[in-house]
Amino acid sequence: MSPEVFCFADYPCHTVAIDILKAPPEDDNKEIATWKSLDLVESLLRLSEVGQYEPVKQLFSFPIKHCPDMLVLALLQISTSWHTLRHELISTLMPIFLGNHPNSAIILHYAWHGQGQSPSIRQLIMHSMAEWYMRGEHYDQAKLSRILDVAQDLKSLSMLLNATPFAFVIDLAALASRREYLKLDKWLTDKIREHGEPFILACVTFLKRRCPSIMGGLAPDKDQPKSAQLPPETLATMLACLQSCAGSVSQELSETILTMVANCSNVMNKARQPPPGVMPKGRAPSTSSLDAISPVQIDPLSAMGSLNLGGSTTSHTQNMQGFPSSLSSAFSNPQSPAKAFPPLTNPNPSTPFGGIGSLSSQLPGMDSGPLGSGIGSSIGSGLGMPAVTSDPFGTRKMSTPGLNPPTFQQTDLSQVWPEANQHFSKEIDDEANSYFQRIYNHPPHPTMSVDEVLEMLQRFKDSTIKREREVFNCMLRNLFEEYRFFPQYPDKELHITACLFGGIIEKGLVTYMALGLALRYVLEALRKPFGSKMYYFGIAALDRFKNRLKDYPQYCQHLASIGHFLQFPHHLQECVQYIEYGQQSRDPPVKLQGSITTPGSLALAQVQAQSQQPGVPKAPQPGQASTLVTTTTATTTVAKTTTIARPTPSGFKKDVPVSTIMPSINTTNIDTLLVATDQTERIVEPPENVQEKIAFIFNNLSQSNMTQKVEELKETVKEEFMPWVSQYLVMKRVSIEPNFHSLYSNFLDTLKNPDFGKMVLSETYRNIRVLLTSDKAAANFSDRSLLKNLGHWLGMITLAKNKPILYTDLEVKSLLLEAYVKGQQELLYVVPFVAKVLESSLRSVVFRPQNPWTMAIMNVLAELHQEHDLKLNLKFEIEVLCKNLSLDINDLKPGTLLKDKEKLKSLEEQLSAPKKEAKPPEEMLPIVTTVAPSTPAATTTACTTTGPPTPQFSYHDINVYALAGLAPHINININIPLLQAHPQLKQCVRQSVERAVQELVHPVVDRSIKIAMTTCEQIVRKDFALDSEESRMRVAAHHMMRNLTAGMAMITCREPLLMSIATNLKNSFAAALRAPTPQQREMMEEAAARIAQDNCELACCFIQKTAVEKAGPEMDKRLATEFELRKHARQEGRRYCDPVVLTYQAERMPEQIRLKVGGVDPKQLAVYEEFARNVPGFLPSNDLSQPTGFLAQPMKQQAWATDDVAQIYDKCMADLEQHLHAIPPALALNPQTQALRSLLEAVALARNSRDGIAALGLLQKAVEGLLDATSGADADLLLRYRECHLLVLKALQDGRAYGPQWCNKQITRCLIECRDEYKYNVEAVELLIRNHLVNMQQYDLHLAQSMENGLHYMAVAFAMQLVKLLLVDERSVGHITEADLFHTIETLMRTSAHSRANAPEGLPQLMDVVRSNYEAMIDRAHGGPNFMMHSGISQASEYDDPPGLREKAEYLLREWVNLYHSAAAGRDSTKAFSAFVGQMHQQGILKTDDLITRFFRLCTEMCVEISYRAQAEQQHNPAASAAIIRAKCYHNLDAFVRLIALLVKHSGEATNTVTKINLLNKVLGIVVGVLIQDHDVRQTEFQQLPYHRIFIMLLLELNAPEHVLETINFQTLTAFCNTFHILRPTKAPGFVYAWLELISHRIFIARMLAHTPQQKGWPMYAQLLIDLFKYLAPFLRNVELNKPMQILYKGTLRVLLVLLHDFPEFLCDYHYGFCDVIPPNCIQLRNLILSAFPRNMRLPDPFTPNLKVDMLSEINIAPRILTNFTGVMPSQFKKDLDSYLKTRSPVTFLSELRSNLQVSNEPGNRYNIQLINALVLYVGTQAIAHIHNKGSTPSMSTITHSAHMDIFQNLAVDLDTEGRYLFLNAIANQLRYPNSHTHYFSCTMLYLFAEANTEAIQEQITRVLLERLIVNRPHPWGLLITFIELIKNPAFKFWSHDFVHCAPEIEKLFQSVAQCCMGQKQAQQVMEGTGAS
Repeated sequence: MSPEVFCFADYPCHTVAIDILKAPPEDDNKEIATWKSLDLVESLLRLSEVGQYEPVKQLFSFPIKHCPDMLVLALLQISTSWHTLRHELISTLMPIFLGNHPNSAIILHYAWHGQGQSPSIRQLIMHSMAEWYMRGEHYDQAKLSRILDVAQDLKSLSMLLNATPFAFVIDLAALASRREYLKLDKWLTDKIREHGEPFILACVTFLKRRCPSIMGGLAPDKDQPKSAQLPPETLATMLACLQSCAGSVSQELSETILTMVANCSNVMNKARQPPPGVMPKGRAPSTSSLDAISPVQIDPLSAMGSLNLGGSTTSHTQNMQGFPSSLSSAFSNPQSPAKAFPPLTNPNPSTPFGGIGSLSSQLPGMDSGPLGSGIGSSIGSGLGMPAVTSDPFGTRKMSTPGLNPPTFQQTDLSQVWPEANQHFSKEIDDEANSYFQRIYNHPPHPTMSVDEVLEMLQRFKDSTIKREREVFNCMLRNLFEEYRFFPQYPDKELHITACLFGGIIEKGLVTYMALGLALRYVLEALRKPFGSKMYYFGIAALDRFKNRLKDYPQYCQHLASIGHFLQFPHHLQECVQYIEYGQQSRDPPVKLQGSITTPGSLALAQVQAQSQQPGVPKAPQPGQASTLVTTTTATTTVAKTTTIARPTPSGFKKDVPVSTIMPSINTTNIDTLLVATDQTERIVEPPENVQEKIAFIFNNLSQSNMTQKVEELKETVKEEFMPWVSQYLVMKRVSIEPNFHSLYSNFLDTLKNPDFGKMVLSETYRNIRVLLTSDKAAANFSDRSLLKNLGHWLGMITLAKNKPILYTDLEVKSLLLEAYVKGQQELLYVVPFVAKVLESSLRSVVFRPQNPWTMAIMNVLAELHQEHDLKLNLKFEIEVLCKNLSLDINDLKPGTLLKDKEKLKSLEEQLSAPKKEAKPPEEMLPIVTTVAPSTPAATTTACTTTGPPTPQFSYHDINVYALAGLAPHINININIPLLQAHPQLKQCVRQSVERAVQELVHPVVDRSIKIAMTTCEQIVRKDFALDSEESRMRVAAHHMMRNLTAGMAMITCREPLLMSIATNLKNSFAAALRAPTPQQREMMEEAAARIAQDNCELACCFIQKTAVEKAGPEMDKRLATEFELRKHARQEGRRYCDPVVLTYQAERMPEQIRLKVGGVDPKQLAVYEEFARNVPGFLPSNDLSQPTGFLAQPMKQQAWATDDVAQIYDKCMADLEQHLHAIPPALALNPQTQALRSLLEAVALARNSRDGIAALGLLQKAVEGLLDATSGADADLLLRYRECHLLVLKALQDGRAYGPQWCNKQITRCLIECRDEYKYNVEAVELLIRNHLVNMQQYDLHLAQSMENGLHYMAVAFAMQLVKLLLVDERSVGHITEADLFHTIETLMRTSAHSRANAPEGLPQLMDVVRSNYEAMIDRAHGGPNFMMHSGISQASEYDDPPGLREKAEYLLREWVNLYHSAAAGRDSTKAFSAFVGQMHQQGILKTDDLITRFFRLCTEMCVEISYRAQAEQQHNPAASAAIIRAKCYHNLDAFVRLIALLVKHSGEATNTVTKINLLNKVLGIVVGVLIQDHDVRQTEFQQLPYHRIFIMLLLELNAPEHVLETINFQTLTAFCNTFHILRPTKAPGFVYAWLELISHRIFIARMLAHTPQQKGWPMYAQLLIDLFKYLAPFLRNVELNKPMQILYKGTLRVLLVLLHDFPEFLCDYHYGFCDVIPPNCIQLRNLILSAFPRNMRLPDPFTPNLKVDMLSEINIAPRILTNFTGVMPSQFKKDLDSYLKTRSPVTFLSELRSNLQVSNEPGNRYNIQLINALVLYVGTQAIAHIHNKGSTPSMSTITHSAHMDIFQNLAVDLDTEGRYLFLNAIANQLRYPNSHTHYFSCTMLYLFAEANTEAIQEQITRVLLERLIVNRPHPWGLLITFIELIKNPAFKFWSHDFVHCAPEIEKLFQSVAQCCMGQKQAQQVMEGTGAS
């Protein structure tokens, strides 16, 4: 029938509700309208069930085609029992909406989440998805991606992943893991555990389909779509999981899996062609499907995101040529593209893999999970500069369970040679190959011998020609890459290659990491079976470098431990053994030539090895990411140990897992045990494959598979290997895995092998002895925790099993005594160890307490516990032990063992002998030696003297202004025969001496000064780097310069002078005597020699003094800048000190020779005074003009400089004296009073010396004094005591003294370094923090580390208290935010999560509170955006920028501002941006994360500074208009914001959102950090303008309607919410106006509340409003509304009005949370919130006469409440409450209720308001549910006589007025729009009124209702109907109560309210009627 004639929709019928559709079907099309009728659809379905299936199905084809959305809704909305066709139709329709139908999102959402949908519908949808994707075997990835998006939207991913068919689910999971929605390895493991073999089979099939080459087949079609290829990391993860379960599946399946694993490496590593000439026919082409996986040359721009392994993609930023190839991995996602495999053989140069892990080095003690290595994705190396870090894939290689190592051991060569990481041009490659060709050639072709090639390589390596260096790198890289294919070489070629390989090691052509790799390759080859091809390769190579073996003793040990070592050629054995013996400090049986290395760790050996190799960089400090660690070959999969990066190729240490390298204090590393084991006798080692099996057995051991694993072990291990197993178990497992001790102990029991038990026990004792005798350094946490673990184990395998610990094995009491005698360090080892051993006695029948052996030890511990200076943590250990053993420490009977001198004599040492004392520091004074340069060549043997003669002149005797100064001192001996004969010759003497001096003076002076100057400058600069007095430095420099110059001149000129004077004399004599006779000649010779000898000293002194006088001014010139710096600092009012030197000294120098801030140490000054006193060549000066110690006093001329400091000290002393006077005499002898006196003395001392050392001493004393005082006899004294110490610290912190930066750094250092006993004084630390005296960033890191991952109980407890004080009780420490304690909270969270069972009490609860305080809007993904923000905040307070960075940043910022404002900037400044990024590159800003971060910080600071300056101008020049000033500020700010926005937009490729979000968070964090810092420093001078502008402009920029921004919009908003939350008014009150303006900006509100789908922005926005209310609360509660607060309050009301008008649903949903924080007296504010009602609801007029509330349709629907209100209830309270509501027990519940709600006795603050609110709402909701369950609805009659009403009535009666007011308020807060809560609570309020037993209750109810009605509108609807009912209904006798008539004005008030509510007439009647009755 034509629908035009008859249409079902035209007649009354149930129609489909289609109002939810975004695009409803055409209204006028009748044919479609027909299908609106639900009745029609239902009838058709009914027909289909009775045999008309096909025809009915035909009928539905029209709606399926034309209005599928309406049909689906119809099918979902009918409630039918005819399902077959309905299900089929729904399945048919679903794919339509998986496509791109306009209504798809709405339909899918409705079908999935709609009310009343049966679970089967979800099953159908999931089934349809799978069908749609798998249809036609094409497996379209685009469809899969769409399904994943839908699943994410529907929040149904986890359900989908639990569905079937597996093929579809696995595909979906692989995609989800790539998008980081899921951890693939965990998911696979869980599914395998759940479904077993069928699922494994499905995985295998999946891999065959998605990566065909994995079965070793041929490469698939070249055009396999990129999307269909599987990324290598997914492949690796899946194979790892499959391989771990290969043992438990059928034979065939298991083989398939192993084949895949084997082929996997081919797929991942393209086979390179061998060097020409090796293979007779070349190698067969690789069969791998490499094209699917190897990286393709990627267009530099598209590479900006994470490496696109699929191949080249285009990017819409194509036109921006100037953009760096990788602003990308900058903030790229932590999932590095190379997660599971080492990078592909030649990583594409345009994709720096470098920086992975560069941030992770800042995360202390991070416990890397399987994917840990990628954490903290780098920012910096991303911005273009490849950085080489430690092998970023180390962790993963280690922790892939059971992968057979060789497969994945492809070492990433780009790590080994950063320089080989380039693409070599074809010419280079060809040249390299031509040399290889020659090695393998036979004549007549050109040939080269191996030695010639090595010689050539040596040349090329150090060549200055770039091409030759490239050929060198290329050849070496090819040779190393080729290693995998050596086994395929023919024998002769392999031998040649081996010689080449060995030669490379021998000639030292490779160093460092490459050397480690080469040695490892040789070792690997030698481990191959004896006689195999690779074994001979190894022998040939080893033979070649045998003479280098002496440099690698540890390597020799590895060689010697190879099973078939004894079959090595004899000379090689000797070579190795020789070194082997040397390593063990024994003489070898056969002496060979060569040096013996001292026994020592590998580190030493490596350092020596380096010292013999030219150009090896210094070993890195442990803590820089070291590139030195190569991965081990035989890997156990213990991913728990972390070796600290030492410069060791630890690849040679067998079986040591090397996981991520970290500067970690709290790692457990078993080096001590390994080194000791290496030196014990050899244990027979099982072959490698057996070792792997053993490791595998222990890796997978659990209680459930115990017997099976025991059997496996028995089968695998022969008897002779059992000792090795015992050693492996104890050293590699037990010592570092305390959590598995009971597992291993049960393993021993199950094994039932008594011999093995004995081996384990003796091995345990052996390791304990090793640790007890090891070097006990304070920081050696690692050995201490090993010892504790072994103690725990020992107790388990002895005491717990009722076996004794024998006296001969371990004497516990004497051990304690010995430790006590030897000191604190030893006790730190021994006490925890003993405590752990004794812990197990509890499980023993024999040894449990009261056993005399146990009690004897407990008594010794009790005696120790009484020692007053025992460290707190040791006392704590003893107390914990007592608690565990249920002993009371006070009941123990401590003896006197520790004081027993006799016992001491007979004590057998079990600990190592005490350490040698360090040398006294006196011997360490710097001794300056000058090296004598060779004398000029004119020497002859004549008259040389031995040693300098004794000086004759004092320094002041000789005048050097002219040569004439010599005359008075010339010495002529008249007894000389020649002069007696010819007296006239005397005149020649003066001339000769003067001429000699004149000839020599200039060259000697210049030379001496030049040499002495350099030495002197360096040493003085070093010694005085931390001294702020330049005059002290100048005088010292002069003294040293004098001394060195004089000495230098003396040794240079002495000999030449002698000869010169003698020659001059002879010439003069000869000239005078004309023709001397031979006899005269002889006399002349003698006279000349004699006179020269006599006057040489004088001439020498003359030249020396000339040099010295000239040296002074020269020195001043050299040090001029140093002097200037110091003067400049003083003018600015700060102390100068060189920060670089300071850090270097503090970190690297031992205490005895460390420089301290301030004056130089007197011992060092003594050296300079000695220089002054004793100038070489002159008599020692003892004249009084230079008293000793003259350097120590500040110079007199400088008194003015220190006046400020003196003033500060004086004021400080005056204040202290005042405090001391105020102390009552009775307390004069109190230790705290005495401490204050000594503090005063220390201040006086510091005032007098006024140098840095004294100040530092004073500071330390003050800090330690604060920490030491825990409680005093007198509270008042304690307050005063703390006040005084703070006073001193504040004085030092004054800018005119030492300034906050220096002070805070030093205070923090004291806190970190002070002794444990008072390190953990919470009150003191909180006091210091509250007073801004601590560098929080440093302290936070330290605290996080000291918790040792939750193992250090005291530190954890302390951290908890501190967090609670600073962040939870938010009392007075407003400036501390979560960011300041970021790492501490992080560690606490981790501890809480990992050790739920034994976490300290209250930790989980504390973390929940912290979470709820801070996490309403925070995802704490490690390395996620939030981490970026917090690290940004903390980095904003770092100051020590690299030199020159500030200038660079300033230059760049200026450039950018100009570019931005120039006409040619291009749309959105894109052109300017491309140019600018190039400049950033040039300046090196994009090199590292750190530099980028600093750049942003500096720019922010500069923009802010400019604003401050501009605003200051306005104050000086009020005429300037505010608008102009603002425009000036905005000029820079807007440009800066645009730069940030562009960087965010363009970082990473278009699709890579993670990068963009991380960068945005980092920048926001930095701005926040700068703001907080600025706010703290400037306080009332703080200006909001610059920050407000940055945030608002950035918000607008990033919410522009661009696709790239839309995709990240939600994360952008989240970032802004986090930012605003961190800057909440309680934390930054100075920013509050700007803050309110930001959160109420229309764009922000609209985005948060309207545009973000699924209301995801609501909870975050609610949190911001709560932050606002929390700030306002105290002011409103106490009605302190001064002008600023009034403005803020008005603003808040406006925001609420906007929300009420535009987003009432938001206020409805969160009303509870808001009312919770609004003070009870803010009536209008609360009414605004409670008046909200959903926009789609029409409110019935409350004034309607006879309104029947219970008949309204909405009245039974519960409102949405999105606040977790039960969260505040203590768990026990909630349990009792629930129990009472169900069963009315416990009976005491009601009587205790009031005391549970009361928190104090202080009026106005007696009750826990939040708990009252929660209780009322919870009981109410439970009551409604209870009434509904009984089938009725709430009304005056149904709410009575229930446990719920009992509680309410009890509260109304039992509470006092304050409590009752709060209780009634809580009820009134639920009187809102029509819903079930409003109805119930309205009835409750009226019921309480009616049933009240006193009029006081009724009066209070009236007050609560009335006060809410007499304020301005709006009034909540529920409130009105309740009040109207109360005054209208005669049953309540309202008007007859006294309080209505108590005063005329009250009566009037009631009348006017009644008239408003009911109209005049009715009100009159009611009042009179009541009056009449």
